[in-house]
Amino acid sequence: MTEVLFSELVNKPKDTVAKLGRSRDLRLRRRDDEDLMLTTAARAEQNTEMISATTRMFVALMQHDEQARSLLLDVMPEAFPWVRFLPREDVQAFLIELIGTLRAIEELDSPAPVVQVITEWRHTAEVHADPELFAALTEDGEDRGPVPAPPTS
Repeated sequence: MTEVLFSELVNKPKDTVAKLGRSRDLRLRRRDDEDLMLTTAARAEQNTEMISATTRMFVALMQHDEQARSLLLDVMPEAFPWVRFLPREDVQAFLIELIGTLRAIEELDSPAPVVQVITEWRHTAEVHADPELFAALTEDGEDRGPVPAPPTS
């Protein structure tokens, strides 16, 4: 991947886009903001099709083959090392939610829901990994009544 400063795209657009012909993607470095990626429409469509096909095959395999689901549960720690801190039933719940979300995003054309599921389960694993935090969050406590609304400013 070629990296260029964003200002090069602004100041020398033809030269910068020509670099895209020699590289599959351009990373546009920005000083005060998140970097951008520049790619061709054909390459972006290929990536989308590849991800879509892989997701469809993965979901179909998980829906139709008990051995595949069992194997996936066994290899989850290789893909997501933090699942080692989750109870087995939570790893199963994570897998089910992940597969369901992967099926659903086909219609959205956005990876954000999958990233959200992974992030939420990673945070759950963080709680399980910290015995003090886990105890504090799972202990029975007394109900202190309704929480007042925050003051408006």
